[in-house]
Amino acid sequence: MTTHLGPFEAVRGLTYDVAFPRLLPVRQRFDPTQVTDVAAATAAALEPLRARIRPGMTVAITAGSRGIHDKPAVVRAAGEWLRAAGAEPFVVPAMGSHGGATAEGQVQMLADLGMTEERLGMPIRATMETVEIDRLPDGPAVHLDANAAKADGILAVNRVKAHTDFQGEIESGIAKIIAIGLGKQRGAEGIHRFGPSNLGVWIPRVARRIVDTGKVLGGLAIVENANDRAARIELLDAPDIAGPAETALLADAKQRMARLPFDEIDVAVIDVMGKNYSGAGMDTNVIGRMMIRDSPEFDRPNIRNIAVLDVSDASHGNAVGLGLADFVPFRLLERIDLRSVYINAMTSGLGGPQRAQIPMAFATDRDAIAAAVQTCGRPDPAAVTIVRMRNTLDLEHLLVSESLRPAVDDNPNLEIISDAVPMAFDEEGRLQPWQ
Repeated sequence: MTTHLGPFEAVRGLTYDVAFPRLLPVRQRFDPTQVTDVAAATAAALEPLRARIRPGMTVAITAGSRGIHDKPAVVRAAGEWLRAAGAEPFVVPAMGSHGGATAEGQVQMLADLGMTEERLGMPIRATMETVEIDRLPDGPAVHLDANAAKADGILAVNRVKAHTDFQGEIESGIAKIIAIGLGKQRGAEGIHRFGPSNLGVWIPRVARRIVDTGKVLGGLAIVENANDRAARIELLDAPDIAGPAETALLADAKQRMARLPFDEIDVAVIDVMGKNYSGAGMDTNVIGRMMIRDSPEFDRPNIRNIAVLDVSDASHGNAVGLGLADFVPFRLLERIDLRSVYINAMTSGLGGPQRAQIPMAFATDRDAIAAAVQTCGRPDPAAVTIVRMRNTLDLEHLLVSESLRPAVDDNPNLEIISDAVPMAFDEEGRLQPWQ
């Protein structure tokens, strides 16, 4: 913990008395399509690569910093398949500047996500060193993780999903983990320097330049359902990376992704943010806020105030994206590692400054949420609409104010699962956990 709360102590005595509504436990129904045997699906997807595997060849498998539920199983199964085919696989952290931009920090991030050498069954080779492969005309330098560059082959593994900084034909997926993830801090910084609006330009071009080296065997793409489970595991041939086949996977992922079921929300309460949930700490596609200068905002949802209460342990204090919120309690500030936040924000270029800003801070959860309610522009407390979520990755179960009952009743994909419960706080003003 490196945050100094001295300047905030002056507001410790500020409290606001508001009437908190009771909240209805609601379940949101999604398409349940799911891969039943992740290991078998991974092995089946990799079969077209068998002819390219030579005995004893070393293969670097990418592992990123996101909390993808089935990723550890996919990475482990990919290693087992490669080893059975005669290769010598190992894992490289592919996460740009995350983990404090240190090799040790990135290995720790993988461990926090359930990926250790013991669990994956193969070595993890981490470095922040890169090899500069090329410099694109009028564009960034092309960097490649030094360990991956030494390998005989690279297998890129990643989830394909909507990006939190821009919209385009290629967003977050195989091309991104190659261009930015394997680019480490130098590569990520170079691409982000051109601004968020150009990420859709340079991510595909840098990725294709790395593919052109001949080292990339292919990309193992995970498309998740709305409950964060693999709905598809597909192999992209190397020539298809950053091309129409990846674009088609992105379209499918967007169709399946979870969203909040309301267009207008007065106050959103998010229990915890973190890098394991989204690169922005909170998925911008869920909260409807981009918060990047010169970038257009989302059409929906419109959330007037957002209160965020904590940052995940797996983030190790990297609360970049906190600027997407309006109110926080002191306990969140006490967990921030400003060095990690600033490194991440600076690497992100124009996408970093606003999202690294600190919102209005109050002593307790109760005070932060009360401030959000009082300033949401709704004069009648009984009419305030509130949605509480655990994080922006888990949207199946929500707590919503009784003022939203008509909207819930009108939505066939929403189900009230029990009676309304009070918004309860302990003696220290901390919001009580979900039952």
